[in-house]
Amino acid sequence: MGRVLSLIACGAGGIDGLRPGLVAPLVDAGWTVAITLTPTAGTWLSADGEAGALETLTGLPVRWASRLPGQPRPHPDPDVCAVVPATANAVAKLALGISDNQAMTAANEMIGRPDVPVVVFPCINLAHTRHPAWAGHVAALESAGVRLLSRDLTAPRQEPGLPWALIREAITRAR
Repeated sequence: MGRVLSLIACGAGGIDGLRPGLVAPLVDAGWTVAITLTPTAGTWLSADGEAGALETLTGLPVRWASRLPGQPRPHPDPDVCAVVPATANAVAKLALGISDNQAMTAANEMIGRPDVPVVVFPCINLAHTRHPAWAGHVAALESAGVRLLSRDLTAPRQEPGLPWALIREAITRAR
């Protein structure tokens, strides 16, 4: 069996490209991709049928709700965790250890595990980075070993969507 990715996805721009840009190429490369969504992302992707398409592709349930006590864990233990796309709200919650939904619980648990590298791609705008708390959130995550990917938010986008090749490379090189 190949490596296992715990993919946490937030309701942010670019999420519509998750399957073709990230999940399908990783599955084709032999990865097992276990997907957990924030409540907003779960609402969006279930409304348009994309959550079902992701389940079919990965062979695993796409989660956005907590399991009941006594229910088995539906996802295998990960080798790597990625939060893609990550909202500014998610970055703040991860930096502060706030686990108020299933996605943040899963991601915060992985940050606390030194054996699981965590990659985060914030899908934010320049105004978010100018907030006085942003630098502290970034510093907290980096001090925990989280790899934050970024792009130049001042430059015009050369392509629509997220830089999927950059994100895939960071995930596959994570150790």
